Amino acid sequence: MKLTIDKNKKGSYINPDIYGHFSEHLGRGIYEGLYVGEDSDIPNTDGIRNDVLEALKEIDVPVLRWPGGCFADEYHWMDGIGPKDKRKKMVNTNWGNVTEDNSFGTHEFMRLCELLGCKAYINGNLGTGTPREMSEWVEYLTGNGSSPMTELRKANGRKEPWHVDYFAVGNESWGCGGNMRASYYADLYRHYQTFLRNYQGDDPIKKICVGPGTADTKWTKTVLDACYEDAALGSHGYMDYITIHHYVFPDGWNHKGSSTEYSDEFWYMSLNKALYMESTIKKNEAVLEDRDPEGKIGLCVDEWGGWYDVEPGTNPGFLYQQSTMRDALIAGVTLDIFNKHSKRVRMANIAQMVNVLQSVVLTEGPKMVKTPTFYVFKQYKHHQGATLLDSYIAGNETEGPDNWKIPLVSASASEKEGVVTVTMSNSSIEKDVELEVELQGVTDYSVLEASVVNAETIRDYNDFGKEETVTLKEFAGHEKIAGGLKVKLPKHSVVMMRVKSASGTSK
Repeated sequence: MKLTIDKNKKGSYINPDIYGHFSEHLGRGIYEGLYVGEDSDIPNTDGIRNDVLEALKEIDVPVLRWPGGCFADEYHWMDGIGPKDKRKKMVNTNWGNVTEDNSFGTHEFMRLCELLGCKAYINGNLGTGTPREMSEWVEYLTGNGSSPMTELRKANGRKEPWHVDYFAVGNESWGCGGNMRASYYADLYRHYQTFLRNYQGDDPIKKICVGPGTADTKWTKTVLDACYEDAALGSHGYMDYITIHHYVFPDGWNHKGSSTEYSDEFWYMSLNKALYMESTIKKNEAVLEDRDPEGKIGLCVDEWGGWYDVEPGTNPGFLYQQSTMRDALIAGVTLDIFNKHSKRVRMANIAQMVNVLQSVVLTEGPKMVKTPTFYVFKQYKHHQGATLLDSYIAGNETEGPDNWKIPLVSASASEKEGVVTVTMSNSSIEKDVELEVELQGVTDYSVLEASVVNAETIRDYNDFGKEETVTLKEFAGHEKIAGGLKVKLPKHSVVMMRVKSASGTSK
C-alpha cells in the first residue's frame, strides 16, 4: 500500500475553525463540566474549571459554539445576564427536564472564549425568539457608543464590546428548532438576519444559515434559492455559512448500542457511518458549486461525532457516554475528510466538548480525564492554518462485514512553514499495515515529530482514578527510504508525523 504526497501540488487553506467545538446547556456539559462557579472548591478562574481550561489549551481550540443545539431555540439571553441571584430560572425541556438557573450566560461564555483564546460562535433563538431579541443580543455583545443595550452591558460590568465571529439564525429548524419546512425557514432567515446589525466595522459577524440534517439536498437548494440567488443582493447574499449535521449512529437511531461494549461488527459499522460524512459533504458541495461558484458561502459541520446509548445509571437526557478507541478512529477519519474538503468546509464543531456525546474531556466532581478523541485533536492541531497537499492512497484494502466494508487507511497531509504534517489511521481490528509514504517535492528531510494514539483493544478507554489506557505516545514505527518513509501503522491506531524539508522552517 502506498500513500503519495506531493508538496508541489497545493490545495486549499485549512481553516483552523474546522477543529472547533460545541458546548450546549445539556447534562453536565456546562455545569460541572466547564463551569463550577466562583465559590466552588474545585480550582477555577471566574467559575470556569482550571483543569479543563488547561487541557483545552493543549489542543488549541479555535472556536466554540454555544448555547445549543436544541437548547438554543428555547434560550432567552436576557435571562442569563445581571446578578446571578436575580436571574430567571427555566426548565430545560430538551435535555432531562432539569432546572436551568442561568448562572452561565453571555458574560460567562465570552469570558470562557477569552480564557481559551478562541472565537465565539453564538447560536440565536429562532424557534421561540423574536427578531428584536436576536437583534438586541448582537447589540449587547458588540455595540459601542451609547444605546440601551450597550448601557445595559456596561451596567452589568462590561464596558468594552466583545468581538463575535459567528452568529447562527436558529438550529435544526427542520426538527427540534421548529419542525419547519425549508421554504418557511428560508423566509424567516431572510427576515431575522436583516436585524443582525454590524457594529464591528470591517470585520462583521459572519451569519450562519441552518442547512440539512441528512444528505438530502432539497433543503439546501430551497434555502439557497431564497437567500442567495437574488440579483438584488449583489455578490454576497444573506449568508456566510450554511450548516450540515452528521452523527454516527452505529445501527440507526434506535440501535445505537453501548459506548464501550460493542461487537467487532459495530466497530466497522460505526466507521462506515463516519465515512459517510464525505458523501454528505460532496452532495452539498455540488449544490454550492452550482449556485455559488465564487465560493462565497462556506460549509459548517457544526455538529458531528459518535452517538451511543448513555452510560448505565445516568440521566437519559444528559447524553453522557464514554469514549474508546472507536471514537479516536471516528475523529481521525472525519478530520481527514474535513481537511480534504477544506475548500468549502470552513468550520466544524465536534459534539460536544465536555461530558456530552463524543467529548474530548470528561469530569466527575474534582476529577478529569482526557479521552482518546482529545489526543487525536492534539495530533491534528498541526493542520490548523496549513495548506492542504495533494495526496492519494494506491492499493488501499477494505475490511469488515460485507455490508459495512471500509478502507483500511485514511490519511491527509498539509504544509505550513516548510513542515509537512501527515495524519494516518488504520481501521483494522486485527492487522498492522505496512505503508510506503512517498514524499514528492520534499528533499533532505528529517522527522520532527511522530506520535500514535492506540491501545491494546478497540474497547479501551480512559476512566477516573486509573492510569490512562489510551494516550498519545511517541511513534517509532517508521524509517527513511529513498523518496520517503516506510511506516508500520499499528492496528486500530491514529498516527501523526511532521516532516521538515531541508529548505523549510518550523516554529
